[in-house]
Amino acid sequence: MSEASPLSPDARRARQIATTGLVLGVFLAALESSVVATAMPSVIADLGGQRLYALPFAVYLLTSTVSSPLWGRASDVLGRRRLYLIGVVLFLLGSALCGLAQSMGWLVAARALQGLGAGAVLPLTLTIIGETYSLAERGRVQAFISGVWGLSGLLGPLLGGWLTDTLSWRWTFYASLPFGLASLLIAWRHLRETGTPRPARLDWAGAALFTLGSGLTVWGLEGRAWPLALPGLLILLAAVAVERRHPDPLLPMRALARRATAIAFTGNFLGGAAYFGVIAYLPLYAQGVGGGGATGAGAILTPMLVGWTLTSILSARLLTRVPLARLAQVGFLVLTGTFALLTLVVHAPLWVTSALGFVVGMGMGFAMLSLLLSAQEEAARPELGAVTSGVLFARQMGGALGVALMALLIGSAAIAAGGPALAEGLRRAYVFAFVLVAAGFALSLVLRAGKPAVAQTPGAARETSGAD
Repeated sequence: MSEASPLSPDARRARQIATTGLVLGVFLAALESSVVATAMPSVIADLGGQRLYALPFAVYLLTSTVSSPLWGRASDVLGRRRLYLIGVVLFLLGSALCGLAQSMGWLVAARALQGLGAGAVLPLTLTIIGETYSLAERGRVQAFISGVWGLSGLLGPLLGGWLTDTLSWRWTFYASLPFGLASLLIAWRHLRETGTPRPARLDWAGAALFTLGSGLTVWGLEGRAWPLALPGLLILLAAVAVERRHPDPLLPMRALARRATAIAFTGNFLGGAAYFGVIAYLPLYAQGVGGGGATGAGAILTPMLVGWTLTSILSARLLTRVPLARLAQVGFLVLTGTFALLTLVVHAPLWVTSALGFVVGMGMGFAMLSLLLSAQEEAARPELGAVTSGVLFARQMGGALGVALMALLIGSAAIAAGGPALAEGLRRAYVFAFVLVAAGFALSLVLRAGKPAVAQTPGAARETSGAD
């Protein structure tokens, strides 16, 4: 990490204000991803289109996931600030159009636009934070962002239900507009350009193949439509082959040749597959095995989210004492042990699974934040956006694959039957998750420990990356 001259009081104040705007943007995106679920029954009653019920969720996930690496790489070439502002504008425009929707087709199209903007907000926020704060400071800021994301996930369903019952389902979309406008205005006035715009020959072929391949893969995996997912994976392999030969690739191929970055990508993929693959079916467990209703489903998921949030904050405090590699190893060790325990307690009371879910969240909080910071520390400035967004993309793709594979392991018959059959199916999913996180733990042992973060002068990311 290159050193920079100390910040003046005015520059420090401007950075704090700009960070506030970025955090508001994250709150906006996180809130919208969770607030809509409780409104959808009312949306269907008003607009009709029951057969399209899942599309507003799926298309938002698709466009936000697929566009995230594109935004990150483009910011390396064109600059962070302008693309962040464009992303927020697209999100706000999509939100307004969702609230004005007169048909399900209109709503689905508006959600696609909204997801496209959301694909810019989180990766560009984390990239900008990575360039404007030292490692020790960055851990605290990114942990705070994790806390905001977690709080939004907890408040979103409650807020969505209240707005739908009190006003209208349309206000679940309008509610994000004040936060988004505030974020936009603060970023417009106080956010400085942190990237270095540079001329580059855009990799149009790689971008087209990557977009098509990842789009088909995510859509196919989420809907378990293998005729889409398998060609998508093949197209992604073709995209990688094109990227390897391009002088300025869309994907951070040179960064992936380095140890910490490759482990961060792989670890996020494995952790995302295990975590998101399991939580997709825990509500079924709460209702079909534990005997709880919607409240029980929420009670079993909330501890996992709380554990992830609290441990991200704790990790930030430990950065000055514990190397990043050790935090990642602790995280994966916790995940490995907890998933092993979960395989033994599938018939236990609901509170046991909830308590172990909290520990799973703790493992993710330790592992995911430290891997992201490790990759950012190793990245050169011209590739920081691609590396940051790529790590997040790997986690999302892992989650999509994990959900699909665990559905096969649990089995549709067990899902339909519930009771002991569902519990045994979930045991198979826990075993698979155990294998995934155990592989992640083995990989984390390859990371070099290095030194704990010190209270450095805030500076940009390193200009050149060293070999690990």
